[in-house]
Amino acid sequence: MSQKDWMEKDYYKILGVPKDAKPEQIKKAFRKIARENHPDQHPGDKKAEQRFKEASEANDVLSDPGKRAEYDEQRSLFGSGGFRFQRPGPGAQGAGGESVFRTNMSDQGLGDLFGNLFGQSGAASSGRRAQTRSPRRGADIEGEVTIGFNQAVEGATVGVQMTSEEACQACHGTGAKAGTSPRVCPTCQGSGVEPSSAGGLFQMAEPCAECHGRGLIVDDPCEVCHGSGRAASRHTMQIRVPAGVADGQKIRIKGKGAGGENGGSRGDLYVIVHVRPHPIFGRNGDNITVTVPVTFTEAALGAEIEVPTLGGGSVKLRVPAGTPNGRTFRVRGRGVAKGNGEKGDLLVSIEVQVPQTLTDEARQALRTFTDAARQSNPRADLLASNR
Repeated sequence: MSQKDWMEKDYYKILGVPKDAKPEQIKKAFRKIARENHPDQHPGDKKAEQRFKEASEANDVLSDPGKRAEYDEQRSLFGSGGFRFQRPGPGAQGAGGESVFRTNMSDQGLGDLFGNLFGQSGAASSGRRAQTRSPRRGADIEGEVTIGFNQAVEGATVGVQMTSEEACQACHGTGAKAGTSPRVCPTCQGSGVEPSSAGGLFQMAEPCAECHGRGLIVDDPCEVCHGSGRAASRHTMQIRVPAGVADGQKIRIKGKGAGGENGGSRGDLYVIVHVRPHPIFGRNGDNITVTVPVTFTEAALGAEIEVPTLGGGSVKLRVPAGTPNGRTFRVRGRGVAKGNGEKGDLLVSIEVQVPQTLTDEARQALRTFTDAARQSNPRADLLASNR
């Protein structure tokens, strides 16, 4: 993140903590915001995604003692009178009537101020920069995996074939042809950044246009990576898919992405999970669904039936007399594992089967039943409401 971000963004306000907050307060505040705004919980919600990014950025700075101290120092320069423009008051005009900007510099000169502000020494502010290359975080990579219905419910360890960019083996990440070496960028002197005018006295650091932020120039590029220092790497990684994962869900595996440069951390791996449908069972949130056929007699008279469960085995279910077609019963604790350790339920829908063929004896028995039941016309109300 740029120094401009540090000056313009109030990270304490973003996390909702005081400026003297303890590390545990910062950690607790960030976790709360992350839980409430994580992209996986709010897919497509741009506001939640932005809130999550801002909180992550704030936590990255405030949870690091070194970064926090530097951030507080730079903010104090602009927020506590260390360097600010004052409105011209009485007598604050030059001889020609022009406005005069007053500054409070204490014992610090302009060169030292901007040298410290942008991480340079006093000598660097005079034109020389430290010949150091900043660590660069590796890129995030994305993969896909297809698993079975049972694996999604119970969790599984699966192999994911990935293609990512790693340090080129031919040049060991330098980008230069074997036997040659890259040279320090003459524009940024190896720092990877150069000042860019922000429209006035202030200057912000931006990636060097000549070396694109690497700090090095490759005159004789490697024939494999063509000077980038990176090359495609293909490998299989075993990942753990958590129990209860849904079809299309994206899993983040921290630190398993592309490797960083100059000691930078690795990026993250994002795996999109596809779940194959089950021939019998379905899913509704944390609940497993199944449709079970029953005979007309079982639905009318009531019966105890056997219902299959996911993973094998079965449970007994009592179907009350007079159960209509489509009625759903709930079997507790036979569903998908939840985050709190509990399980969802098995939802059993009844499907009354009508016999396709009847013997003469069965047909006569049904006529006898119809006469004995003396049921009223079930469509009477429907027809009456349509007149």
